[in-house]
Amino acid sequence: MNPGAFDQITQDDLRGAGSVKWTTFPDTIGAFVAEMDFGLAPAVSAAVKDALDVGLTGYLPTAAATALSEATARWYSSHYGWEVAPERVHHVPDVIAAFELAIEHFTTPGAAVIVPTPAYMPFLLVPPMRGRRVIEVPSIEVDGRWVMDLDAVAQAFRDGGELLVLCNPHNPLGTVATREELLAIADTVTAAGGRVFSDEIHAPIVYAPAQHIPYASVSAEAAAHTLTATSASKAWNLAGLKCAQVILSNDADVALWERLGFWAGHGTSTLGVLANASAYTEGAEWLDDVVDYLDGNRRMLSQLVSEKLPGVRMIAPEGSYIALLDFRATGLTGDLGEWFRDHAGVAMTDGAACGAAAIGFTRFVFAMPRPVMVEAVERIARALQERAEADAA
Repeated sequence: MNPGAFDQITQDDLRGAGSVKWTTFPDTIGAFVAEMDFGLAPAVSAAVKDALDVGLTGYLPTAAATALSEATARWYSSHYGWEVAPERVHHVPDVIAAFELAIEHFTTPGAAVIVPTPAYMPFLLVPPMRGRRVIEVPSIEVDGRWVMDLDAVAQAFRDGGELLVLCNPHNPLGTVATREELLAIADTVTAAGGRVFSDEIHAPIVYAPAQHIPYASVSAEAAAHTLTATSASKAWNLAGLKCAQVILSNDADVALWERLGFWAGHGTSTLGVLANASAYTEGAEWLDDVVDYLDGNRRMLSQLVSEKLPGVRMIAPEGSYIALLDFRATGLTGDLGEWFRDHAGVAMTDGAACGAAAIGFTRFVFAMPRPVMVEAVERIARALQERAEADAA
């Protein structure tokens, strides 16, 4: 595959495909949904087409589920160095379904879920729907990187927190935690007697020299208190096929799954299982090209923000294809997502949706053709310039 072909994809092509990202807000550049504009890996497309050709669209066959468990275990072993027993890999419709499972069974009603912020929006929305409080713990910047405030996390556990959300690689901050950082998190959680929900859905998209390290792999203590959730959905554009993986790393959770597994996995799509397995077994070469292209986008976006958006700041992500843009110095207030849709024709997520710590920011998804990304930044720059001129008039 020639990654340069991605440059030839036009906005009309993307709108014509009909995705949420490109049809929710007409006549805008879609940068608010965490999915890519690069289509499917050929092997994944072929796997889905083959299933459709033979009518394999019914209930999930045991053989297909087993094949995905084995493929996930091989991927984690070969790419991250964590040896996972395939029988400890199970399937759910998506990562949020796994999150709901963790909330329901690892916390008590009225207890709190600790969410480092800025955060993926459902991590803030789902706990109250399950009768739990949310304690937001703002991340802190250290040496040009966003990191978890472990003193604040420890206090949140003392204040009634029972479950810590770890999103690594982080959405939307882009931080890829080091082994030392993960061990420090494990020490904090172990001391508090808490649990961790580790969302590793962005793990396949990491930029050198950063490396993804599965949290449950760093120590026996981490394994004992962690439920890991992952999926091929973000890295291979499969979110609509409804399939994610839960990795169990302790005996107690294995016993829990034996009681609840049928219901926990209910709704997982047969096509999603086949597509995920194909991604893990045959999609690495395609993904390598995509990550190289995304790395170029990441670097270019950082440069464009520095050159074309005075007063706007961006810390380049170490993983994922999401950037957090800091507009606080521009004086913009209110719903920034709405403002940029109306004034720039660029659809981004308002930072406030990611928690109080992200007020004044926007979440920008840069998994798009490079010329489209350049135009998005130019539109943002014009809107800010026009605002500055109007304020000066």
